Amino acid sequence: MERNMGDLLLFAALVATLFSSSHAQLIKGAFENTFSKSCPGTHFKTSQDGQIWYLTLDQVSDCGFITKQSYRFGWFSTKLKLVGGDSAGVVTAFYMCSEVEAGPLRDEIDFEFLGNRTGQPYLIQTNVYNNGSGGREMRHLLWFFVDKVPIRVYKNANHTNNFFPAERPMYVFSSIWNADNWATRGGLDKINWTSAPFVASYKEFTLDACQWKDPFPACVSTTTQHWWDQYNAWHLSSKQKIDYAWVQRNFVVYDYCQDSVRNRYKPQECWLSPLD
Repeated sequence: MERNMGDLLLFAALVATLFSSSHAQLIKGAFENTFSKSCPGTHFKTSQDGQIWYLTLDQVSDCGFITKQSYRFGWFSTKLKLVGGDSAGVVTAFYMCSEVEAGPLRDEIDFEFLGNRTGQPYLIQTNVYNNGSGGREMRHLLWFFVDKVPIRVYKNANHTNNFFPAERPMYVFSSIWNADNWATRGGLDKINWTSAPFVASYKEFTLDACQWKDPFPACVSTTTQHWWDQYNAWHLSSKQKIDYAWVQRNFVVYDYCQDSVRNRYKPQECWLSPLD
């Protein structure tokens, strides 16, 4: 990836937004113009005007969707209403992946909302995969207003450990699925199927991104003509740094960089300051 957006990944989560930006243009029209669904028709519905999408999980099937186009980098967002009530074991994900079938050598950037028992808060888990390897999980508690607040910065340490998803274009996915073997208290809390069906709803998907075109699109070059070519796209602003530090102090519940049991040697990117 070029210098633009190539040195760091900014994780800015809302309830829920992946890479939201004031530059993004609202995609209007039918769902089918932008996405393909990956579930039975019985598990995917839209509002009458096509602007709200409903994904259902039950014991028959999960449900998801994927953009028809892939992108080199950019800003992507949606407004996502998570499953209410007893959602233990249910994961609602909004993520990017380089391979449609999530193959063994994929690159991936994950936002996963981990359900919980009634009255307990959701956790948000972020992760990064490079060439099929992951293990870069962080988990945060959520609060009520989290729009456009950066919760994680993942810097490019390719010069030392070559672990940064910088080479492949990615598709945008979302899904609701059964992850009760690990998602809630390490798999101790299973899905209560008497509460099914579980429904997540989406609206106002936006994107402002460099769409992939073979052999490569003109927008991957640094021309200073796009917002991603500008300095402000490569760094947190002063306010964002303050917000980011506040999140780290108050809402982190797991950080792989601090897991000395799992990682005998701290990964190289963990030594880089996210605020520089």
